[in-house]
Amino acid sequence: MKTVKEVSRMTGVSIRTLRYYDEIGLLKPAKLTESGYRLYDGRALEKLQEIMFFKELEIPLADIREMMDNPELSKKQILAAQKAMLEKKRRRLDGIIELIADVMKGENTMSFEEFREGDVKTMIDRMQQGLSEEQFDEFINKYGGSVEAYQEQLMQGLNNEDTKASLLRWYGGKEKVVESFAPVSDMDDLRKEFDMLQRDFAAHKEGAGDEKEKELVEKLADLYKQMLHMDNARNFLLDLAKEYRQDEKLAQAQDSQYGEGTAEYMAQAIQRYYGI
Repeated sequence: MKTVKEVSRMTGVSIRTLRYYDEIGLLKPAKLTESGYRLYDGRALEKLQEIMFFKELEIPLADIREMMDNPELSKKQILAAQKAMLEKKRRRLDGIIELIADVMKGENTMSFEEFREGDVKTMIDRMQQGLSEEQFDEFINKYGGSVEAYQEQLMQGLNNEDTKASLLRWYGGKEKVVESFAPVSDMDDLRKEFDMLQRDFAAHKEGAGDEKEKELVEKLADLYKQMLHMDNARNFLLDLAKEYRQDEKLAQAQDSQYGEGTAEYMAQAIQRYYGI
C-alpha cells in the first residue's frame, strides 16, 4: 500500500487531483487508515494509469468514469478503444500509442514493489555475465571498490524516493528495471550513432516542427530504448527535455559540445513530438 503522496511522486498526478478523483468516485483508494489517510494498492495504480491515458485524449472526467464503470467493457477493450482514438492523432501522440501497446501486451504495468537485496544481486550478476572479467573489475573499482560496496550503493540509490519514482515512470515496474541491468554488446557503435544524431539536431534548429524533426526524435527514442533496455522512451525523453530546460549546467554542457541552443531545441523537439 502507498500513500497519496507516494502515488503522486510515482505518477506525476498531483495530490489535489488524486483527492478530487476520490471525491467524484473516479478513483477510490483501496483503504483508509484510522486517521483518514488514503492508501492505494497495485490495482488502484493500474486504474490510475488507464485514467491518465484517457486524460491524454482530453476526454471529460464524467465520460471516463462512465466508460471505466461499464461492466461490459474489459480492461483490454478499454485500452483498444484508447489506441484507436490515439491513432487518429498519430503525429502528436505517437509516444502514447506505443505506451498503450506496451500495457496491452502486459509489458509496462506500474508496480509499487521495493527493490530488495536479491534484486540488486541479480542486477550485478546480469552485468557480470555480459562483461569480461577485466571489464567487470574495472567497473567495480571505479564505482565502488568492491562488489559489496557497489551493491550497497546501488541499493541505496534504487530505493531513493526520487530515483525510484523516475525509474517507475521510465520502465513501468521493478522487473523491467532489473532486466535493464545488462551490458549492450554494441554500445560503442550506439554511442557514435548517438553523437551523430545530436549533431543532426544541432544542424536542424531552424526546422522546428517539420518531418525531419519528427524523424530525429523517433531515432533518439529508438537509441535510448536500445542503450537503456526500455520498451518505451516517452517518459524518459520528456524528463530529459525538462532537465535540458531547467538544469543550466546540463544545457551548457550540451551546448558547449554541439553548439549554442542545441539543448533548448532538443527539449522543444521532444515536447512537440509528444504533444506537450
